[in-house]
Amino acid sequence: MAGLLLLLMFAGVISGIVCGARIIVVLMLVPLFFGLVGSSLGVFDSALFYAIPERIFGVIRNQVLYAIPLFVLMGKLLEHSGLAEKMLLSLTGFSKHKGRSLVLAVLGTSIVIASATGIIGATITMLAGIALPALLRAGVSEKISAGLICAAGSLGQLIPPSIVLILLSDQISNAWILSQRDLGNFAPEPISIANLFAAAILPGLLLAALYAAYLTFVMRPSNINLQVQKNEDLPPLSIEVLFIFGVILLVPLSIIFGVTTASEAASIGVFGTVILILRSLKPNLLKKALMETIELTGVIFGIIIAASVMALVFRGLGGDEIVSTFLFAMPGERTGALLMVMLVIFLLGFIVEFIEIIYIVIPVTAPVLFALGVDPIWFAVMVTINLQISFLTPPLGIALFYFQSVSKIKAMALYEAVLPFIILQILALLIVFAFPIVATWLPSILI
Repeated sequence: MAGLLLLLMFAGVISGIVCGARIIVVLMLVPLFFGLVGSSLGVFDSALFYAIPERIFGVIRNQVLYAIPLFVLMGKLLEHSGLAEKMLLSLTGFSKHKGRSLVLAVLGTSIVIASATGIIGATITMLAGIALPALLRAGVSEKISAGLICAAGSLGQLIPPSIVLILLSDQISNAWILSQRDLGNFAPEPISIANLFAAAILPGLLLAALYAAYLTFVMRPSNINLQVQKNEDLPPLSIEVLFIFGVILLVPLSIIFGVTTASEAASIGVFGTVILILRSLKPNLLKKALMETIELTGVIFGIIIAASVMALVFRGLGGDEIVSTFLFAMPGERTGALLMVMLVIFLLGFIVEFIEIIYIVIPVTAPVLFALGVDPIWFAVMVTINLQISFLTPPLGIALFYFQSVSKIKAMALYEAVLPFIILQILALLIVFAFPIVATWLPSILI
């Protein structure tokens, strides 16, 4: 009976999300309903509901998550102050406005901007407004331009600093400690944000290199120069732009080398950004950035808390035991179980956002995989790449929604445009799967 309730609960959650209901409401109310049903049938202990307040306070007190509002604020300040736009215009100016060189310039600068803002929506809408017209005027097709902006605009979620990596590090660390305790190791080496930041650098650069190789191959040299009119002169590479690049590099490096914690590094990033925009502070800029930060942070933490409630009901119905038995019984043992989890994450990426996947799938499956001998850092990087794929996969790829909101491209044309980049993402995932050292080497020498 408990197994049936679990299936119905997941079906209810997915149906609610697909139908457009608020994710926080779905993740909170559907599990509570099935918990009450399970309690009335004698397969769920209703006393577990008393643990919900403690779980909420646990999320609030989690120091790993303190960095999220600060990184969001840094991104909002860069977006609304125009600094991110200035960086893009300054650096693409070195491309001489030719088709192929401009494409590669947009790829490189958008990766930096995406990692700095940490918010896919802000990056893609900005790129669509600034880079898309320039690409089209330089003779780049709409298909290549759209695919490039969607793919490059979301790549910052793999290259640190990244909100995805921060959220994932919290769950990976918890799962690692749990799995080691079950094996009798009560003092395991923790998995930190620094571990995941260092581990994601080479895979992120690998994926960027695959994008660059593909774009170089498909782009024919264009003789159409971008016509820059007098009122559209591109700004030079100023001290201001160099300073913000320095801040962007300082934030992840200070975390990786153990100089600061994630929240301290994020504070440095916010402080540096505020200092830089003080001279040209627009009216209500800070207020607008703060209000949007509060709103987005509230959504993120709301989803985390709601997913925590769902995880509580899932365990109360014996779901962790069912998953553990299923994964341990997979043919191929460790490899078979790992492939199954990767497949589940890939399929969920079509219909569920990355935060729900991190806080629903990882706590259930990761302890079992770690008990089977899967390296937690290697696993975390593969999950991040897998989630990266979900940003582009129709019908609910978040990058696609943001691009369509500011462009006139039709849905099917956009799906066709991002397909080569999805294939490259899968290729990158397979490379990391076949060669774990791509993810594990840098943390082993730096941390």
